[in-house]
Amino acid sequence: MTAGGAAGGEFAILDRLRHRLPGPPAGEVWIGDDAAVVRLGPGLALLTTDMSVAGIHADLALVDPDDLGWRAVAVSLSDIAAMGGTATHLVVAAAGPPATDMDLLLAGVAEAAESHRCPIVGGDLSAAEAVTVVVSVVGRVDDEPGPVLRGGARAGDRLFVTAPLGAGAAGLRTLRETASEADRPPSSAAVHLVEAYRRPRARLVEGATARRAGATAMIDVSDGLAADLGHVASASGVGFRLDHVPVAAGATLEEAFGGGDDYELVFAAPDPDRVTSAFGDDGLAAPIPIGVCTADRGERRYDGEMLEARGWEHRWG
Repeated sequence: MTAGGAAGGEFAILDRLRHRLPGPPAGEVWIGDDAAVVRLGPGLALLTTDMSVAGIHADLALVDPDDLGWRAVAVSLSDIAAMGGTATHLVVAAAGPPATDMDLLLAGVAEAAESHRCPIVGGDLSAAEAVTVVVSVVGRVDDEPGPVLRGGARAGDRLFVTAPLGAGAAGLRTLRETASEADRPPSSAAVHLVEAYRRPRARLVEGATARRAGATAMIDVSDGLAADLGHVASASGVGFRLDHVPVAAGATLEEAFGGGDDYELVFAAPDPDRVTSAFGDDGLAAPIPIGVCTADRGERRYDGEMLEARGWEHRWG
């Protein structure tokens, strides 16, 4: 196993990472052995993994390697948030060509882990043609009421989103618009959009609160609201009518529907008052009502019109 980069070899890089991360509690083993040893505690375990590849998930001409590292962690944690769970441990594998600044890449990984309070307990380094980060997450969720799946929504359930959408896509648009003009940084009004793209946050607290508030189905908005809400509708065997889609300041409605990279949560729940009360009790901003689930599984409407399918999807061949 080898890894390149100006920062040196694999073991030196791992040693530097080990020294910047907190150590394990008594009885656990994290980085440095063949496998991490952790205590999962009571309840159900959640396992997820996600891959971030330079040129596919982020353009390193527009963002720095530490941004790619941060994003890789946040998008995996967002999957745990979408289940209403708590993230407990991260395992990270990173690879890149010889010129890759692995220290900078892993600094973003570590910063995201620290910010989301989910420790890195192990991983792997290697060389590769493209910079790649794979983040696997272990999480947990109580047996009752259990995890929130995509397929539990029922006709009559109200639909909510945790914040306005489109900021991530608008941030990427802003970066592309200013990339050819080195002396023209994003305007102060667009800085928050760029930050939303560079450093998204997983809505772990909001997901857990939605679960306790009776959410019947939930998903994170990674590929665009139209695509991701479509996944919920298909899994649940329902349709939906949207009467309001909140758009982040500086973004467009199209970016909210199809841009992706928001990592906010959209969920269904039967009792709006319970949802509002639960979010208030946890000190969170109230989620935004956007519509209702319907019995007609072919109905996917916004403002009375059928909603076109849109959003990100990997394709081969």
